[in-house]
Amino acid sequence: MANPDYRPFNLQSFPIKDLADIHVAIVRTEWNNEVVDKLYQSCIKELEDQGILVDNIYNYTVPGSYELPMGAKLVLTSTVKADAIICLGCVIQGQTKHDDYINHTIARSINNLGLVSGTPVIFGVLTTNSLDQAIARANGTHGDKGSESALAALKMISLKEKLNSHGKKISF
Repeated sequence: MANPDYRPFNLQSFPIKDLADIHVAIVRTEWNNEVVDKLYQSCIKELEDQGILVDNIYNYTVPGSYELPMGAKLVLTSTVKADAIICLGCVIQGQTKHDDYINHTIARSINNLGLVSGTPVIFGVLTTNSLDQAIARANGTHGDKGSESALAALKMISLKEKLNSHGKKISF
């Protein structure tokens, strides 16, 4: 059963001037690859379905979710052109509280990277209690976080493009 709250992306609501010139980097984990591969495939499919050229989608892999922020930072500080970075991973609760530390750290770090860089950095990380819950959220019965992450990236690119067209800047 599909998520009843899911609403398809509408390019008319979030227009992007030249989709052929949009570049998206995906940083994904090796850990929990059964789930992350599903997230990745649906993310790629959504980007392509929305008009992003396959040659403009870059894929980078890091060992685990804890390394996602560093992977995103390496993309941001490289010569790779990325209008947005999507971080895909999966942290499943275990017998200890390691998942709390990892989830809080990566959520904060991914958010900070976007704020500091001005490039949208999307949190596409599942934080679940079990593998079954993760599978249900990776193109399953409880949504599709890979597709949702792709849509969030495109919406943020559109918002940035729209606001930059006004020429008004703020400084800190």
